[in-house]
Amino acid sequence: MHTAAAALYPQALATSVTLPMEILQAASQMSSARNRSKPQVRFLLAGPDRKQMKLGSGVILKPDIAIADLPPLDLLLLPAIWRHPLPAVAAAESWLNRLREHAATGTRICSVGTGSYLLAEAGLLDGRPATTHWNYFDQFSKRYPTVELKSRHLITQSDNIYCVGSVNSIADLMVHIVEEWFGSRIARAIENQFSPEIRRSFNAAAYQNEADSSHHDELVAQMQQWLQSNITYAVSVTNLAKQFRLTPRTLNRRFKRATGMTPLSYLQSLRIAGAKDLLRHSNLTVGDIAWQLGIQDVSYFSQLFRRHSGMSPLRYREAVRGKLFNPEA
Repeated sequence: MHTAAAALYPQALATSVTLPMEILQAASQMSSARNRSKPQVRFLLAGPDRKQMKLGSGVILKPDIAIADLPPLDLLLLPAIWRHPLPAVAAAESWLNRLREHAATGTRICSVGTGSYLLAEAGLLDGRPATTHWNYFDQFSKRYPTVELKSRHLITQSDNIYCVGSVNSIADLMVHIVEEWFGSRIARAIENQFSPEIRRSFNAAAYQNEADSSHHDELVAQMQQWLQSNITYAVSVTNLAKQFRLTPRTLNRRFKRATGMTPLSYLQSLRIAGAKDLLRHSNLTVGDIAWQLGIQDVSYFSQLFRRHSGMSPLRYREAVRGKLFNPEA
């Protein structure tokens, strides 16, 4: 059972609470149905107290628990703050110490948009990379000069502290968390159910203070970077092993221990992420996209894409393009 919570404050943007909540609940239901087990996620709404709260948008929510009484958590969300964030920061002073306590125990804490002000005010972003809503970059930098603001990244990670710049980005991160908790099959189903275009690969979108903060194997991190740089070339485990002076067996075992997947599976995930970007933003044919990503067999590429995404490349393009705003329509 995974336990997640969202902190509530009157200035919270409701969608930055409800979207993560619905994604996790959907993943929990899918996992329970497949494994014939009880729900796999408990999601709590936490407020300064348990009194009903009316958000600025008019949405009324009732906390399940007071922030001071939260149990150990796997995930704590700090929703985006509507309009100017400083009044919400001032009002949160009484419970900011709880953020420090949860961070110290290893809870994954994630802020959405200007929710990063709360992390910074609690001192959890000192010397760390972070991002916030683009409209507040200058103010954030002046108020928190010791924070490494990454204005070109919509997601940042430093150990167990995450910041995302927008509600769309929290969807990206939630799919990544679902994959960690429940596996890639459920993550792809969630991605397709909520919207196939909401997600970029977390590894492609996020700024991390290590090459891959989920492991500490420097050689594997170098391999990951090499694979990213050579995505268009034919790669074999034998050649990769020679490149890094390992036996193929040792390379596979070490790479899988660090990342949870084989080198070739990792390369496939990079290629699928690249294919999605090209399907979304270009008019290249499926054959041209496959060729650009180093796959000569278009039929194989289509099968691979369907296996990873749950739909064909053309169906994915239709789903994405159908939701693009066209002012002339």
